[in-house]
Amino acid sequence: MVERLSPLEPVYRSGSHGRFEDGVGVILSETRPGSIVQVASWPGEEARAIAAIRKVTGLGLPDGAGGGVVDGEKAAFGFAPGKFTVVDETEGVAAALAKAITPTIGTVTDLSHGRTAIRIEGPEAEWVLAKFFAIDFALTAFPVGAARSTTHHDVFAQIQRTGGDRFDIYVFRSFARSFWKALGHAAEEVGFEVA
Repeated sequence: MVERLSPLEPVYRSGSHGRFEDGVGVILSETRPGSIVQVASWPGEEARAIAAIRKVTGLGLPDGAGGGVVDGEKAAFGFAPGKFTVVDETEGVAAALAKAITPTIGTVTDLSHGRTAIRIEGPEAEWVLAKFFAIDFALTAFPVGAARSTTHHDVFAQIQRTGGDRFDIYVFRSFARSFWKALGHAAEEVGFEVA
């Protein structure tokens, strides 16, 4: 398979940035999952789509938008009624899902080349993200595994909490560079490290 080049390459500068004299508030990085796949089930077929996702990935995905699950570098979440995003470190998940989800159940779209995955983690991650999105990022309102679909200045973003103070954000590849720069600017006052 052709190696994907990162759209962040020109602006991805490892090291500490901003006001980090008192420590680093967040760590920013690009994750490079092998597969980012969207599954859309037909009305009434959600349970069969979820069962197919579970069969292919081993992830016990809860039903409903906003619900999700994380297991290491595998994740799945609902982002709208009957619509799910599946992320896996391995390639070929889209093909496996396409075999398991027949046209009577729904559709499968491989988004691996069209999305960029950005991770923000650290004690100030919730605070930095709250500058961008009108979402309650508190752990009680946004538990581990849960996901939200939203926008920031017309940049569509899917956000999943993948750890206590860690979030993975999926943005269109064409907007990744400008979003990355904005995220860096928002994190300057708490100090950030690019890993």
